[in-house]
Amino acid sequence: MTTDTKGKDLTERAAALVGLLRGNAARTEEGRRVVEENIEALAGAGLFALTVPRRFGGHQAGVRTLLEVSAELGRGCGSTAWTTALVNVCAWITALYPERAQREVFGEDPGARVCSVFTPGGTSRAVGSGQVISGRWPFASGCLHAQWALLGTPVTGADGEQLDRGVALVPMAELAVEDTWHTVGMRGTGSHTLVAEDVFVPGHRILSVSRALRGEYPTEFTDEALYRAPFVPVLASVLVGPQWGMARGGLELVTASLAEGRPLSHTFFTRAREASSTQMQLAEAAQLVDTAGLHLMRAADDIDACAASGRRMPLRERARVRMDTATVARRSREALDILLNLHGAGSFSEANPLQRLWRDQETASRHAMTNPAVASELYGRALLGIEEQVTPLI
Repeated sequence: MTTDTKGKDLTERAAALVGLLRGNAARTEEGRRVVEENIEALAGAGLFALTVPRRFGGHQAGVRTLLEVSAELGRGCGSTAWTTALVNVCAWITALYPERAQREVFGEDPGARVCSVFTPGGTSRAVGSGQVISGRWPFASGCLHAQWALLGTPVTGADGEQLDRGVALVPMAELAVEDTWHTVGMRGTGSHTLVAEDVFVPGHRILSVSRALRGEYPTEFTDEALYRAPFVPVLASVLVGPQWGMARGGLELVTASLAEGRPLSHTFFTRAREASSTQMQLAEAAQLVDTAGLHLMRAADDIDACAASGRRMPLRERARVRMDTATVARRSREALDILLNLHGAGSFSEANPLQRLWRDQETASRHAMTNPAVASELYGRALLGIEEQVTPLI
């Protein structure tokens, strides 16, 4: 599916790491963090720098490449793929800030990694040209491997009135990490809670969300197409690349198991692969995986094309991207469900990687940004030309 040589090379680098990630998946889950061997391998392959500007030694790759890479990694380990995808989208967001902020992150450390929590949290007060923030921000995926964090926060005026919603770029050294991530799925993402106590954030390190939603970014490098991409479509699409990859990984594992010639329990079939019920279920799962991929790549191509042209993506198209991403999450989840039915109760053995893929998929696909019901409503409203929407995040 990759359309350019650079993207193909990066995707092949990711594919080459699938075996390593599969081998470390249990340790990543048990330790509730991506194992350092994975982190070092990803960094060595340049896969944390997919969206870092070339000015700082990054690849400045398109959204399609980012999604293809995260999907390849998802075949091996959902938590590692999720962490990689989110670190990369945070690098993309960092490149939307003024050059001064970009240099503070990537200029001093080209390999710097950034995590994020965009849900507005805590309090802020105006101090000089910046804001002093305090509060708690849960679900900071990748925070155990990051040097910076992006935190959603109110932007207030001198009298305490809220002027805007912002995203504050803060060094991890100024934050505390509270161990709160205890879940049944995606355990290895280490999505703990970040805590700030009276942390000063200068104005050039606060991104206006209201302006970003309009496609207005403060970066001075307006000729760099990647950093013209529409804000919410990028944020939503990166969440489902790993999910598509997990569904693909499950399909590969079940197909390989069937090829080994195991029987179909409580039937006369000594080889399950010869049963029409097996063939039909496998075909249905494969079709769902393909459907997810087609929707995801359509969204990615539309985002990249919009960025390349410099035009603002229309509301109806942005709403459809939200619908596409929800479709990827839902179809990937449905595919894994069929694959577990096909593989049988043995899928739930702790030694079987399918149960981890299933738990990770069930958890990841519940992210609020990919909620199918919400996506359907906002897309339906856009199709009907109803101006009042259910969320500004389109």
